[in-house]
Amino acid sequence: MNIQPQNQDRLQPLAEVLADKRVAMLTVHEPTNGLASRPMSAIEMDETGAIWFITARDSLPQPASGEALSVNLAFVEPGDGDYVSIAGVADLVDDAGRKQALWTLAARPWFTGPDDPRLTLLKVTPRHVEIWDSPDNAATRVLAMAGSVVAGKPIGLGGKTAIDVPPVAPASNTPTNPPKSRAS
Repeated sequence: MNIQPQNQDRLQPLAEVLADKRVAMLTVHEPTNGLASRPMSAIEMDETGAIWFITARDSLPQPASGEALSVNLAFVEPGDGDYVSIAGVADLVDDAGRKQALWTLAARPWFTGPDDPRLTLLKVTPRHVEIWDSPDNAATRVLAMAGSVVAGKPIGLGGKTAIDVPPVAPASNTPTNPPKSRAS
């Protein structure tokens, strides 16, 4: 994922942990199925902390009029001991220049190109972030777990960081449009 320099210091830990992450599970509430998750390839974390994806226009449920689409992103990397949960709001963005800038050949199996009429961008704006970071080395994690079991308390298992992100006014160069159709 392409990580832009963050304009809020509080988002720097998120930017650092997401630097080598690519795939997230996106969870939304669908009217007929309840909570539903799908894998999504993250393209960019912009300077405001928003995470961008390429998606199909009809892939998400439409929220009630005037309501934001609440979502959760989960990034898991057991190999390096990183776990990230991002609760936020999602917008579909139809900006031809932004589509061109974020286009990747990895989207080619689903879309003919950045001008494909089915293609839209999904912008997830974080509202609450939780990061769990355990030791990078698997052997160290096993030893820390064993020591924790013996001691009856966590020892060397890593830590948790929580970040609350207050809403900010959208940038004038990233117009947003509410989702227009239901998931299929």
